[in-house]
Amino acid sequence: MTLAPLLLLAALQGAAPAPPQGAAVPYLYLRGADTIGVETIAPGAKGVRGVLQLRGQPAITWEQQHPPAAGRGALALEAGYPGHPPLQRARFEPDGDSVHVQVTAGSAAPQAMHLLAPGAYPLVNSSVLHAALLADYARRGGRREVPFLLTAGARVVAGTVTVQGDTLLVSVAGTLMRLELDATGAPLRGAIASQGLTVVRAPGVIPAAVLAPAPPPDYRVPAGAPYTAEDVVIPTARGYVLGGTFTRPAGATGRLPAVVTISGSGQQERDERLPGMADYGLFREIADTLGRRGVAVLRYDDRGTGASGGRETLPRATSADFAADVRSVVAWLRARPDVDPARILLVGHSEGGLIAPMVAVADTGIRGVALLAGPAYAGRRILAFQNEQAIAAMPGLSAAQRDSVRGTVPARLDSAAADNAWLRFFMQHDPLPVARQLRQPVLILQGNTDRQVTAEQADTLAAALAAAGNRAVTMRRFPDTNHLFLADPSGDPQRYTALPSYRIRREVLGALADWAVRVAKP
Repeated sequence: MTLAPLLLLAALQGAAPAPPQGAAVPYLYLRGADTIGVETIAPGAKGVRGVLQLRGQPAITWEQQHPPAAGRGALALEAGYPGHPPLQRARFEPDGDSVHVQVTAGSAAPQAMHLLAPGAYPLVNSSVLHAALLADYARRGGRREVPFLLTAGARVVAGTVTVQGDTLLVSVAGTLMRLELDATGAPLRGAIASQGLTVVRAPGVIPAAVLAPAPPPDYRVPAGAPYTAEDVVIPTARGYVLGGTFTRPAGATGRLPAVVTISGSGQQERDERLPGMADYGLFREIADTLGRRGVAVLRYDDRGTGASGGRETLPRATSADFAADVRSVVAWLRARPDVDPARILLVGHSEGGLIAPMVAVADTGIRGVALLAGPAYAGRRILAFQNEQAIAAMPGLSAAQRDSVRGTVPARLDSAAADNAWLRFFMQHDPLPVARQLRQPVLILQGNTDRQVTAEQADTLAAALAAAGNRAVTMRRFPDTNHLFLADPSGDPQRYTALPSYRIRREVLGALADWAVRVAKP
């Protein structure tokens, strides 16, 4: 996923009356008046069952066992699309200082992991209601310091639970949520102001038409496209494979230039789709554009996502480790008889713009590097800015209250980084010393309204490269264009899902294609 704000503050909204004990309880996930998801939870004698369906995403079914006295309960998950076999199943069994994890992807054999996670509650990342349930368990157990094991990413992160009247303040990896529970511990209402998201108990039965079932990702080529698509499996030297899609111009002969796409932060599938934005797919549109211009493209599921293995490595993986995956993809491409090994280009978006230079500096055979909203600053500076944006968006706070929240940010960032290898590396890593070593042609594309990797960072990157002697630097900035390269006058991440179009700006795709064709000439 793209670099996203780490600090989220929830504000309370109205809710429906409490349902009968034991009944299935529906909740709406709203952005403004737009319903982007539905989650239903059903409490039982032994635990709680939840079903979360966000627009355009696989449904997630979770079952949380009630914890024993002074203990933690098991969590079972299943992700998939209606009418199709599950994409993934997982079970998390806390046991003393560890959590035993078993993951089954599709029809593959189960993979077992043994994670050191003292006192950690396994948490369904995208479920506000599961977070509220775990916070209530912690509150009832008198726990304030509560580590969480993120089920997406398998990372242990720091957390706290603080009671303020009938409200719980829950911090997860530096993210602060405000949740209100009823007398039974069931969530009443909540919101995440920085994302424009509210979660409310539905006043009645939700019509089936509120959310259409999301179809599985379709990586086939569009009808009539002048290129072909091939599902591929890429081996790595680290014991897992990467699943991807290789597109190439139809009927082309000889060895072709090829692009490798590198995603932003968070574990992304090969198109870089985003929740609540069903038609968005930056890498799918890049592959389509370049396929029509004679350039092959390899886009792949990130480690531990989709058809790619390696999930067990994620708790300790950093951007430098993900660079090793890019090297495996490049090596696989160079071995193909239809790819010119001397004409491989890297295209990195967001964190991918940090990873691509790592690979290209060590591999001078890479033909060129394109940085799409690539950072020029160390992650701590980026996160400090994103947190400031989130604080400014908090409704109903006085200046003194904002200052109070602002003062907690450095300590919460440090606490989150202490338990998260990826975040610790990101906060400390300065991209400029690596970028200065690039000798290949470099393309820098940047949206002027980007609020996640701010626009002046493109200027900083271009100046650093030029000062280091690279004379093949091209930089383009696009007006009214956000971090996702969508038309957006404000660039506010809270309003991404409300944008009228999720199509990548044609000028951006054209600039990338023109550069790739020129740089990849034989």
